[in-house]
Amino acid sequence: MSEVNVPAQPPVLDVSALRVAYGERTVVDGVSFQIHRGEIFGLLGPNGAGKTSTLSAIEGLVKPKSGQLLVDGIDVQQEPLDAKARLGVQLQSSSFQAELTIQQIARLYGGLYGVKLSREQIGTSMRAIGLEQELGKRFKQLSGGQQQRLALFIATIHNPLLLLLDEPTAGLDPQSRRGLWRRIEELRGEGNSILLTTHSMEEAQAVCDRVAIIDHGVLLTVGEPSELIDKHREDPRVLSVAHGAPTLEDVFIGLTGSEIRD
Repeated sequence: MSEVNVPAQPPVLDVSALRVAYGERTVVDGVSFQIHRGEIFGLLGPNGAGKTSTLSAIEGLVKPKSGQLLVDGIDVQQEPLDAKARLGVQLQSSSFQAELTIQQIARLYGGLYGVKLSREQIGTSMRAIGLEQELGKRFKQLSGGQQQRLALFIATIHNPLLLLLDEPTAGLDPQSRRGLWRRIEELRGEGNSILLTTHSMEEAQAVCDRVAIIDHGVLLTVGEPSELIDKHREDPRVLSVAHGAPTLEDVFIGLTGSEIRD
């Protein structure tokens, strides 16, 4: 009996030679990377490096000058609705209707995504993220950590194949940050793939399977955090900023420079 060849699944995200420009200013210049299924991938870079523009192009909010973006093999530019249906997005600062309660927000956004949620289903979901006792609270009454947990729930309410997280733990206290890390890892365990931007090297090293460092719109290096440390541990730029054994933060600063970015 002959063997049946099963076609390999495409990457969840395939970014190829992406170029984004605003007028004459190029902000993403030939960036290429892939995200595999069940992978947490970190996109790291200083302010103005091109991270947000890359995410905006993936979301279909910005039209690239050139290059290709495929979500589960679907071209973002040619089939935007099909591609977007596979995405979930959580921004750094999520803002829902301030006067609505958690339960009302869950039902509203579930309806927008075509997902019907009963009171029992909402209660079960909120219990899983520690918000069961807050169902009657208005959004404006929630703490920053609670707001981010709710935002992550809304971003995944339609079970997206790829979740885009733009600095989701910025401004959170250590307990809330660690709680969000656990939830991100749970989502990966449920079959989601995640693209995470963060300024925290601790966060990148703790939760990301692989990371890419971008600066001035150019991708500088890609790999597992430990691999990048080993790869660049003898780089003079890294050694000049390291205090002892090089860390991922030392690699990041060594490759992108020590100057403060606005």
